[in-house]
Amino acid sequence: MSKKVLVPLAEGVEEVEAVTIIDVLRRGGLEVITASLTDNLEVKGAHNIIIKADASLEKIMNYDFDAIALAGGYGGMNNLKADIRVIEKIRTMYEDKKLVAAICASPIVLGEAGVIKGKYTCYPSCESAVKGGEYVEKDIVVCNDNVITSKGPATTVFFALELVKYLTGSNEELANALLVNLIK
Repeated sequence: MSKKVLVPLAEGVEEVEAVTIIDVLRRGGLEVITASLTDNLEVKGAHNIIIKADASLEKIMNYDFDAIALAGGYGGMNNLKADIRVIEKIRTMYEDKKLVAAICASPIVLGEAGVIKGKYTCYPSCESAVKGGEYVEKDIVVCNDNVITSKGPATTVFFALELVKYLTGSNEELANALLVNLIK
């Protein structure tokens, strides 16, 4: 049975990050469930692109997930950070040694949940708002136990591939299929 990943979608989400995370994880054989914070499944992103979620967060809150992955976008991050259900889900999953991951501005949400304990990265200039941890400027993806963070839009494929590797043990075949070798 494939592992389940929750991708919460909040108004103001960075669309390129959300779609890339969902796409790469699904290509990697993972079951991805997207969840809107409201009952409206149509979520407007930072650049006015509508992404339709699979379900409302309320309906799937009690599902057993192997990971949660947060796309960035400053508005989306603020909406995720303000939702106590998201914060509690992150805390519970972290304590249960499940994967918690965030890119761009959303490591701020992980910091709010109190799960940034070691090294992390995020969108440049957001690090001052992240509670806890040690910011790593040079790395595009940082893995620290069961927390994975990344910088932003251009690093999303690498971020998502790292999630696939963490959850399945390998991402080489997928990375090759995505032609990652052409840009390394």
